[in-house]
Amino acid sequence: MLRYWTAGESHGKGILALVDGFPAGISIDVTVINQELARRQGGYGRGGRQRIEKDEAEILSGTWRGVTLGSPIAIWVPNRDYKIEKMEDLDRPRPGHGDLSGSIKYHSSIRGILERASARETVGRVAAGALARQLLSALQIDVLGYVVQIGPVQLPPRSGTLAELRSIRDGSELYSLCPEKDPEAKQLIDACQKRGDTLGGIVEVRVENLPFGLGTHAQWDRKLDGRLAAAVMAIQAIKGVEIGLGFEAARRFGSEVHDPIRFDPARIHERCFGFVRPTNNAGGLEAGMTNGQPVVVRAAMKPISTLARPLESVNLRTKQPEQAAYERSDVCAISAASVIVENVVAFEIAAAVIEKFGGDHIEEIQQRMQLFEKMVRERLQLGEHPEVPH
Repeated sequence: MLRYWTAGESHGKGILALVDGFPAGISIDVTVINQELARRQGGYGRGGRQRIEKDEAEILSGTWRGVTLGSPIAIWVPNRDYKIEKMEDLDRPRPGHGDLSGSIKYHSSIRGILERASARETVGRVAAGALARQLLSALQIDVLGYVVQIGPVQLPPRSGTLAELRSIRDGSELYSLCPEKDPEAKQLIDACQKRGDTLGGIVEVRVENLPFGLGTHAQWDRKLDGRLAAAVMAIQAIKGVEIGLGFEAARRFGSEVHDPIRFDPARIHERCFGFVRPTNNAGGLEAGMTNGQPVVVRAAMKPISTLARPLESVNLRTKQPEQAAYERSDVCAISAASVIVENVVAFEIAAAVIEKFGGDHIEEIQQRMQLFEKMVRERLQLGEHPEVPH
């Protein structure tokens, strides 16, 4: 089982990700992790914290000469802005945060809640996901995340290879695939900042070249769509998750939703075994399993809860109405959210791969995937030029 935990507080000494169940034999490139951490810090609309931190990962365990051992991997990212012991508590909980609920639940200070509830924790999730991406890369599975909406401004994706789309995304300050509309979204962010307000948006992640049958229909908690939804929904500020058409499917007739199945003999050597669809409304998942099509996941991020013009709150000491406390914050962090969701999805996909094909050593996984594909082709009698009825 591939899994991970994170530890650390926003203004503590740093963030730790502990990854367990990662297979042996993979050469780890720390620059890949650092690139994802740097992307997480970027994007138009970020706050002053990103100018303080320069997130760089250090592998503390689980490798020898840069190659994974199969033992737990600890990834450490230090905080430059370490000052938690000097910081005062808050007495006015912020609407939208866990300040009030957490302090009541744990009989604690608000500071003790917000420091861990902070999105700074996602440094660990991005690091773990960037590690998992190197496993996926060894299996030719690719993942791409991008922004498709900021507030009311839609930034629709476009067709192309993931390499082409990645180049477009990396040239956008908003991490979108629609750079011609970026100026409109940036103007909205600027206007929002002047009002002391914040903005959310929607991100999309696409995973390509997946094998059939990751996940299972057999038990509710092992369905891959459910696991992806849980992992993405657990990211700070995410309030909705869709796979494929998502909620739009509820507004259409069945004939407009389900993806017809066709057979293309020219594609029998691909992981889809020649089974293709003219649409991908299912988002690559049916009955909790991958179906040979790209997996497509979308996540809705609410606006950042900390406002420069705070909302109403109550002073916990006096019980009198006051404005909520203000802590340094972003205006719009949707670009960062696209990086976080991308890496969280990558990790869940990697975990599903290991669940199906085993996880001791990368060469075993590769050979078991090849064996699986060979068995499928033999069972379906997929020769070089199979007869296809017209």
